[in-house]
Amino acid sequence: MKLEAKREQLLKPLQHVIGAVERRQTLPILTNVLVSARERKLTLTTTDLEVELSAHTELQIDTPGEITLPARKLHDILRALPEDAAVTLAVEGDKATVRCGRSRFTLITLPAGDFPTLEDLPFEGNIHLPQGILRHLIERTHFAMAQQDVRYYLNGLLFEVGPEILRLVATDGHRLAFQELHAEVDMAETRQVIMPRKGVLELLRLLNDSEAEAVIRIGVNHLQLELGDIRLTSKLIDGKFPDYRRVMPVGGDRVVIADRLALRGSLARAGIVLSDKTQGVRLQLEDWILRAQARNSDQEEAEEEIEINYSGGPLEIGFNVAYLLDALGALDGELAKLSFADSNSSCLIEEADSGGGKHVIMPMRL
Repeated sequence: MKLEAKREQLLKPLQHVIGAVERRQTLPILTNVLVSARERKLTLTTTDLEVELSAHTELQIDTPGEITLPARKLHDILRALPEDAAVTLAVEGDKATVRCGRSRFTLITLPAGDFPTLEDLPFEGNIHLPQGILRHLIERTHFAMAQQDVRYYLNGLLFEVGPEILRLVATDGHRLAFQELHAEVDMAETRQVIMPRKGVLELLRLLNDSEAEAVIRIGVNHLQLELGDIRLTSKLIDGKFPDYRRVMPVGGDRVVIADRLALRGSLARAGIVLSDKTQGVRLQLEDWILRAQARNSDQEEAEEEIEINYSGGPLEIGFNVAYLLDALGALDGELAKLSFADSNSSCLIEEADSGGGKHVIMPMRL
């Protein structure tokens, strides 16, 4: 195999796929990138057996072929070379040579046939939507995913796909984030699949805010996304996601309407005195007033008070302040709506003038 290209033509697709390469792997080939050079197309593929990333670019190929190279070493070499430099990659035997001007690097290769790839997987139904919108949905839900929870089905993001509808839901058992979008969905019946945490974070890294199209394909055991020249294929978590509809509070008759940024700012200031171990903030509601109080184990205190639209009578309730800040940060509108039933019930947070996203937070005992 032999090819010549500008540095950026090799570095850019490699940067797209490097996220699937773990620094510590029991299988040496998983630290490599599969380089496939065919006709006028160069494809780079990496995997950790859970997530596979692939990126391709059009390139003049001198000698076609396939080989695997140490991914991070190749990445570091290309990053260190001058911009717009001409780079030659040639493979002979079990070694590959990278040349650029007076620089020369020799890397050990492993056979392409030993590289585990996901090919010809069956997928059903395509969902087409702009990358910016998909990024928006994920940004407003992914933070509620669990991290290394024994309930493995919580360590991911639920994609619920049905005719003309796409819902994303995440929960760690203490809070829940929900987003819904009417989209172009080619599916006859509703399906639920759970994308693991790593796949979600890689997808978020690859998505941009443009109108460029993203295509989602759902398979039996995998979820695949096409983002132009980039393809991400992720294994699905084999488990049943909790019924999020049962968690959604219904009939909370104590409703707060507040300036979202003002409320978020007051909570952030109150949380300054809190430590990682004590994240609880007490909310005291009175007619037209919300008071946020925080106290740490050293008896240091903070109190914030803001004006709100509320006339439901006195209420005192505790929450994890970080959960409140995440939920308020995921809203877009100027006004936030918080609905309560009583001091022992969860809080529903949403935009006051929109029904697209919902956030549910369980109370804390303080």
